[in-house]
Formats: sequence, C-alpha cells, structure tokens
Amino acid sequence: MKRLTAIVPCFNEEEVLPLFYKEIMRVAKCMEKDVEFEVLFVNDGSKDGTLQVIKELHEKDKRVRYFSFSRNFGKEAAMYCGLEHATGDYVAILDADLQHPPEMLIEMYNGIVKEGFDCVAARRVSREGEPKIRSFFSRKFYHVLAKLSQIEVVEGEVDFRLMTRQMVDAVLQMSERNRFTKGILSWVGFKTKWIPYHNVERAAGQTKWSFWKLLMYSMEGIIGFSTAPLAISSIIGLIFCALSFLAIVYIVIKTLIWGDPTSGWPSLACMILMVSGIQLFCMGILGQYLGKTYIEVKHRPIYLVHVSDEDQDQKTEFKATDTEQDGMDTK
Repeated sequence: MKRLTAIVPCFNEEEVLPLFYKEIMRVAKCMEKDVEFEVLFVNDGSKDGTLQVIKELHEKDKRVRYFSFSRNFGKEAAMYCGLEHATGDYVAILDADLQHPPEMLIEMYNGIVKEGFDCVAARRVSREGEPKIRSFFSRKFYHVLAKLSQIEVVEGEVDFRLMTRQMVDAVLQMSERNRFTKGILSWVGFKTKWIPYHNVERAAGQTKWSFWKLLMYSMEGIIGFSTAPLAISSIIGLIFCALSFLAIVYIVIKTLIWGDPTSGWPSLACMILMVSGIQLFCMGILGQYLGKTYIEVKHRPIYLVHVSDEDQDQKTEFKATDTEQDGMDTK
C-alpha cells in the first residue's frame, strides 16, 4: 500500500496540536483503505510546550514523526525539512492551526489518483475574519508578483497542497537559502488543480504572521523570482537623467534671455532632495539583490535539527537492550 506523508510546520502550537491530531487521524481513518498515513511534525524552534506534545503523540502513535530545530529558522525551512524527510509516495503540506481543513486531503488525493494531476492545491476565495487592510495588501501582492515575475501566481493560493513524489523530488532540487515556496512550486511546473475554499479561523492560539513579517515575505517572493525591480530602478535613472538634461537646457536659455540666474533656490533644494531619495531607493533595491546573493554564496544549511523521533526511538531501543542485558547478567 502506498503512503501519504502530511508535513506540519509548528511554531508555538501547543494549544492546537491535540485538536489537529484528532482531525488528521479522523481523515486517516477515512482513507485507510487507500493509503497509509504518516504525520511529520517539524518544530520550528517553539518556545512553549509544542515539542513535548509532539513527543507524547509519537509515543502513543508511531505514525507520528517529528524533527525539532535548534532555533527558529522560519516556516520555509520547516517545509523544506519536511519535504527532505518525507517517505510517502504522496506528500501534503498543511498548517497545524486547522485553517487548512484536513478533510480536503480526501478530495486532493482523488484529484491526483483519479484525475491524473501531479499536485492539488487549495486557494482561498474569501477572507472572513481577516483584517481588511491585510486582505487588501495580500491581493495587491499577488497582482504585483504576477506582473513582475515569470511564474504563474494564483490569487488566494496557500501552502496547503498534496503532491506526487515526482514533484517533491523536483522541488528538493531547488535548494536555495532564500526560499519562497509558492514561487518554487509554480516554477517547477507540473499539472496542478486548484480547489477553492472559504477562510477558516484558527482553532486555538495566535497567528505568528505580523504585517511586517508578511511584507518581508512578499519582498522575498518578488526578489527571488523577478529582476524587474532592477530594471525599474534603471528606467527611473534614465528618466531623471533626461529630466536633468532638459532642466539644464531650460536654465541656460532662461539665463541668456532673462538673466537672473540666482532665483529658484527653494525649488532647487527640493529637487536635490528628491533625486537623492530616488538614488538611495535604487541603491536599496540593488542592495537587496546583493544581500541575497551574499547569503547564497555562504552555503549555510537551511536548518539545523536538534532532536528527532529517530533519536527518541534509538534511546528507547538502547534502554530496552540494556534491560535485557541486565536480566541476562542476573541469571
């Protein structure tokens, strides 16, 4: 029987994990005739009792596996770790907060097995319960990314999806440190089906994505899959060069005809400040690309594992072996 691995990135999800486990195992029971289930939790340096809850779930159910990072490396690193260690023929990514309904895995599985898709992904068609300003900027981000990049971007797409092993292996070939998984999954191609669903609020706990983090994440996507900002900064430079040339011609003609070359200092100061600001803006764009390149060439690991279920199972095995040896010595 083939296996389905569900990758679940976790960061301070102690409250919601028991609820998530109950829901995912209910889905596993519904699909037990088709696939074996494996739930792979990736603890992204949580500060609460998330790791302890996961360990308890593993002791109770060996279908639960886990990897725990030495510190917080981010959701992108957690997803990559899960993809690297997933053993399933089909691999799913979903959040632990139940905003990605686990029961959708049944429809996703049917889309791959019965309809021949390589990937079945979810996209939100509504954003009830989400701040309007956040929803507005999210929609604009997808529009901007679609305009600037060469990848296909679907408005409302989330990380929740089920993929074949072939597609997972293709994603793992892209091992860059500056990761934007939505863009990577689009770049590798493969036949994808989109399933619409309505936004679901968290079952427990608090969101870890602030507006600032989302803004930085969106910049990661644009810089990682488009060089358009560099081209835009070059175009802005050409425009201001042309404007400055016209301004020089205007000043020379005005001086020759009317004289009075000393007037207009306030407007001149404003122009200098504006042009300086544009220059700094363009330098900032260049610096972003240079900084990403600097991080890539150092080849630091995407994540570091502190403890995993394999370590725990080995310790248990050693203890069992020592106990047996003690019994033999006693005899």
